[in-house]
Amino acid sequence: MSELLDRPLRTAILAAADNPLVRRGVTRYGMRLGAGRFVAGENIADFLPVAREANRRGFSVAATLLGESIRDAAEAKGVTEEYCRLLQAFAQDTVDANVAFKLTHVGLDISPELALENASRIAAQAQATKNTLRLDMEQSGYVDATLRIYRVLQERYGCAGFVLQSYLYRSESDLRAMLPSAPNVRIVKGAYLEPPSRAFPDKREVDENYVKLAELALSHEGYTAVATHDASIVARVEEFTAARGVPKRGRFEFQTLYGIAEPLARGLVERGYRVRLSIPYGSFWFPYLMRRLAERPANVGFFLRNVFAPR
Repeated sequence: MSELLDRPLRTAILAAADNPLVRRGVTRYGMRLGAGRFVAGENIADFLPVAREANRRGFSVAATLLGESIRDAAEAKGVTEEYCRLLQAFAQDTVDANVAFKLTHVGLDISPELALENASRIAAQAQATKNTLRLDMEQSGYVDATLRIYRVLQERYGCAGFVLQSYLYRSESDLRAMLPSAPNVRIVKGAYLEPPSRAFPDKREVDENYVKLAELALSHEGYTAVATHDASIVARVEEFTAARGVPKRGRFEFQTLYGIAEPLARGLVERGYRVRLSIPYGSFWFPYLMRRLAERPANVGFFLRNVFAPR
């Protein structure tokens, strides 16, 4: 895509993210030097105070344990148990938070059956604690499997949501297929490097498709999460919902990443909207930050401004 970093630089950033020597070198000091602005520590004990503070400031929370592409069934089981513990902790402590996870983190790269089994355990816990979960979307090759598992979870438990990426050509047809079931959908632009045969190559087209998807979802029953740091898109959604009489709470919410675009998020809360901060935690925080930088050149400036900006 035209807005992505040039391939050599992007490749270098991703290589650094996967290099164990680099990871060990930055892990000791990374949180202190700025990672803590974007990642809520490495375990549940670190995460919960951050989530409570976000609630105190008027934000809902989406919790994500960092990681993906697990190929060991025991490790996938451990991730599943962690999400179940999170949901239990939210219920016990009355924290306004749900969970969002990648299916490859709970076994999709091992088998769809294992991913469904583990995701079902999380969904059962969400249902039991009167909460919700969301299946994050990964590369285009995972879209069909993710949507199939979402449909099963939603039919069995009634508490699942999914994600669509506006840079993929197929997302409009995927959304239209889901609309009769009044889905819980989050709209994002998309983070993975996809070929022009599958994804819009131009930022303007991605942005226009984002607005198109958001307006389509908001024009039908269900719940829509508008996940963006793009102030112009936020403004268009505000105008659209106001013109259509869509209430500020109950039918949709805005979502932003923890530590990014906080003035935008605070302004939305002050104007009466529900805003959910996506707050990650876990030991894989360094690859997470590196991938955010590799996604688009603007993220480099975003990261540096937010690391050094006063709170």
